[in-house]
Amino acid sequence: MKREFYICDDRLFFMADGKAEEVTEKNQELIEEILQRIETFYPEALEALNECYAKSSLNCSYYNFLRVRRFLKCNFGELDTKDHDDDNGVFNFEKIQCPLRGECKYEGVICLPKFDSKLSDAELRVMKLYYQNESIDRIADKLYLSGHTVRNHIKASYIKLGIHSQAEFITYANRNHLFD
Repeated sequence: MKREFYICDDRLFFMADGKAEEVTEKNQELIEEILQRIETFYPEALEALNECYAKSSLNCSYYNFLRVRRFLKCNFGELDTKDHDDDNGVFNFEKIQCPLRGECKYEGVICLPKFDSKLSDAELRVMKLYYQNESIDRIADKLYLSGHTVRNHIKASYIKLGIHSQAEFITYANRNHLFD
């Protein structure tokens, strides 16, 4: 789902389908989705967020909310016409105005984090068979996964590697000796 995140009166909101809603602890589905994307694509940011809010870790829903709220507030702020996340799970970050810009120890970690292009073990297993030109159904059968899961692993791998097709993946795998 395409959404725009923004801050108004120090409160965090998101706009989706022309409707604005405040991000609160009650938005568990949104929080879980964003947290999973942070875990998948920005593990260094997740580690820093875990450190920042460790004292709240016993209250799981509040802990998750705090981590997601900080990530979103550090990376999105203006109400404009840009969507901040897209259907491929990619965030379109803004360089927001922050009074700690240049001195915050989390700049480049939580704020404008580095994208992790490494594939997980599960993604590598799927992509190795995909590299060998196996069909999605055959990969699913061999790895005891659903076709949906296989497609999600392929999609996540494409995003992480910045590629768009099986041919590009084969070129990438050969160039980087991924399966030698």
